[in-house]
Amino acid sequence: MESRRGARLGALGVAVTYVLLFLLGAVEGLIGCFLFSHSVGSFPVAALGFCALILVTCLLGGAGMGSGFGGLVPAVGWLAASFVLTLPTPAGSVIVTNTTAGKLYLYGGAICAAIGAAASFRLRPRRPGGDRQPGLRP
Repeated sequence: MESRRGARLGALGVAVTYVLLFLLGAVEGLIGCFLFSHSVGSFPVAALGFCALILVTCLLGGAGMGSGFGGLVPAVGWLAASFVLTLPTPAGSVIVTNTTAGKLYLYGGAICAAIGAAASFRLRPRRPGGDRQPGLRP
């Protein structure tokens, strides 16, 4: 009975963690859409920083969860937020402009999210006992 309850709480904790990873990616996309244009001279520092941030988030999410989905979920959140916010409003306003920084943020961020998600599937940490589940006997 205790193991069932622990398994349910463990599954709930995993589900909540995935939701939080999605929200983290979405918040990074939301903040990045408004702050991507900060630059030093003509060099778009903020756009590159947000690209690197989603890459690191995906890699750490995959490593922390021990599965590729841990890296995929923040990438999906980032893509959803960033691309929804690039759609023009009925009045014609846009948040992410058609500038070098805007293109670098959107395309670079999408590439970094894809690389991070793919790498999290490929570079998963291995369990010390191989692929056996903990607590199971051979």
